[in-house]
Amino acid sequence: MNAKKLWISLATVIILSFAILGYYGGEIYHSMPPIPKNVVTTDGRVVATKQDILNGQNVWQSIGGQEVGSIWGHGAYVAPDWSADWLHRESELILNRWAKVTPPDTYESLDDETKAVLLTRLKKEMRTNTYQPNTGNLVISADRAFAYDELSRHYTSLFGNDPAFDKLRDSYAIPRNAITDPARQKALSAFFFWAAWSCSTERPGDTITYTNNWPHESLVDNNMTGSMVIWSVVSFVLLLAGVGALAWYYAAQKHHDGEELFPDKDPLLGLAPTPSMKATLKFFWVVTALVVAQAALGVITAHYQVEGSSFYGIPIAEWIPYSVTRTWHTQLGIFWIATAWLATGLFVAPAVSGHEPKFQRALINFLFVCLLIIVVGSMAGQWFAIRQKLGYTTNFWFGHQGYEYVDLGRFWKIFLTVGLFLWLFLMARAIWPALRRKQEGKHLLALFLLASTAIPVFYIPGLMWGQHTHLAIAEYWRWWVVHLWVEGFFEVFATVVIAFLFTRMGLLRISTATSSVLFSTVIFLFGGIIGTFHHLYFSGTPIGVLAFGAAFSALEVVPLCLIGFEAYENLTLTRARPWVKAYKWPILYFVAVAFWNLVGAGLFGFFINPPVALYYMQGLNTTPVHGHTALFGVYGTLGIGLMLFCLRGLTSNKEWKTGVLRFSFWAINIGLALMVLLSLLPIGLMQTWASVEHGMWYARSAEFMGRGIIHNFVWMRIVGDTIFTAGLLSLGWFVLGLKTGWSLKDDRVSYLGDKGAPAKK
Repeated sequence: MNAKKLWISLATVIILSFAILGYYGGEIYHSMPPIPKNVVTTDGRVVATKQDILNGQNVWQSIGGQEVGSIWGHGAYVAPDWSADWLHRESELILNRWAKVTPPDTYESLDDETKAVLLTRLKKEMRTNTYQPNTGNLVISADRAFAYDELSRHYTSLFGNDPAFDKLRDSYAIPRNAITDPARQKALSAFFFWAAWSCSTERPGDTITYTNNWPHESLVDNNMTGSMVIWSVVSFVLLLAGVGALAWYYAAQKHHDGEELFPDKDPLLGLAPTPSMKATLKFFWVVTALVVAQAALGVITAHYQVEGSSFYGIPIAEWIPYSVTRTWHTQLGIFWIATAWLATGLFVAPAVSGHEPKFQRALINFLFVCLLIIVVGSMAGQWFAIRQKLGYTTNFWFGHQGYEYVDLGRFWKIFLTVGLFLWLFLMARAIWPALRRKQEGKHLLALFLLASTAIPVFYIPGLMWGQHTHLAIAEYWRWWVVHLWVEGFFEVFATVVIAFLFTRMGLLRISTATSSVLFSTVIFLFGGIIGTFHHLYFSGTPIGVLAFGAAFSALEVVPLCLIGFEAYENLTLTRARPWVKAYKWPILYFVAVAFWNLVGAGLFGFFINPPVALYYMQGLNTTPVHGHTALFGVYGTLGIGLMLFCLRGLTSNKEWKTGVLRFSFWAINIGLALMVLLSLLPIGLMQTWASVEHGMWYARSAEFMGRGIIHNFVWMRIVGDTIFTAGLLSLGWFVLGLKTGWSLKDDRVSYLGDKGAPAKK
């Protein structure tokens, strides 16, 4: 297929996909659960107001939001899902209240016939939609008001300092006095009530709840729907059809490329690094420091699941509680991976264009300072927020927004967005001269610039929600950032960068690279853009979101079915010419990317993506199985590979001592695999069984997670974590050694060829 047809296909995919994404954004706005003006009892008592619910959402965000428990299945995994927890506790309170008038005094002690009668009554009580659109009021019975008051006291004690809740707080890794202000405690209960009400109340004129019957809760007849089964089957069929079609296309096209002729000397690093290329070195130092810090925070965060308020007896929760360490752990992951990729772009741009713009080095240094301010400032703001030292508005702007992966306060998000556009400007001014020249690689350069443009543009959705935006709308925009930015266009950018590196090294024909990258981008975005919906099945969205999400998330896996060929081809490049030995470890990291793309993004991703699976698995440890193997395994490993590629260029006159690098590579990959196989996956599967048998509330409960076998599997994670951390520390030692000299040999690399002239200024 020629480049023109591929460009037309790419434009068609992008336009149609975003049209569907935008259309259902409007549908979500019309079908999301309403926030009532007042929650009132049948006798007129006001239980909560709309402002209470909105303030409660802000309180939840300020204590960490999705970093401490979850709402509608999205968030952390140690504390409960608060919507499922409230729903189950409320149902039990009402049943026991009714049982008192039918002795004996508890629901569980009743006979089966009486239980069945009360369950039928509870289903009607909980599922009937009593929201009044004409007044904006939600009318609840005296029984629900009683349960509301009881649960308000429960959560006030939990997030306060009631000694009777010390054990439960420890299980949830919540410190004492997480919330001390009575007004904030009251508001948080209002928000939890509303989130649970959305899960149990049927949509007007329908028989399913606002969250499509999630979570699984037999007491209120929340069960999997027929549409989930149908669209799960459709997703399986589409996956098989897509794999077959792609295999046929690959077989038909693969043998027409001809034999590759590799150069005898290194053509890329024959260019001496320009001043701006040298200026990127400090970015890679920061990457190394952040990845080590992230690993340390990951160890602390995982240990909180065993000792909820301490670290091997040290009461660190007094200074950095679980919600802080998890926030920093996830945020630093995004920071260092993005920094590695962005710095690679700044390094590669002058190399591929042969042009060094004026003041490029000074602007890169300015961008570096901005990066440091954003990292330090946002982390400090989040600490102050979780310690409840900021007001609602100040927290929104400078503290913790409570949404996983986009926790930064609004000021820091704007600062980061401006910084990304500055990066795009630096990229464009370095590449533009090459685009103006007539050359074979013009299509690849254009795609490079397009992918670079998408990076700042698709961070803008992180600015689309306000302080009081409805949770369903905030989730919609959040996944635009997390899925489209992190899992979408960053991957396109990385694919183009790797193609550039290989073409400039003479290891890949420009025509071959152009067609391959364009085709890969088309099929990846075909499933990837609309596949965003698979995160939104149960977030107050209509059935159409479930249907499109199931179908297109299956198609996301299709391009990964041939990832083994990519890994094999990358591996064979290490033996193409003697000089390619200098790139052995960066290329092996690209091979690891291919492996984790297949396993982490493909197998473990599709494992939880179909509605029939995610209905029971959302919010369980099956999610971090996918998260760790995809986010670190694919994007993190790729970031390390790109960093090593650039560092090779900055130290091209010396041969590396690769013993430490070899250990680091294998320790990181083996440690990541053991972390998942020995701990996260077994716990996730046990939770899934508990979710199917008893309900989501039980799978996330302190009772279930406190079982001895679960703690044993948590401790088993030490094996993988230790090996993994040793690999990252070794990587940091190696990178530091490139500066100090202990990672370099004295002899000049004989197979790199003669140094050429620096790029034009």
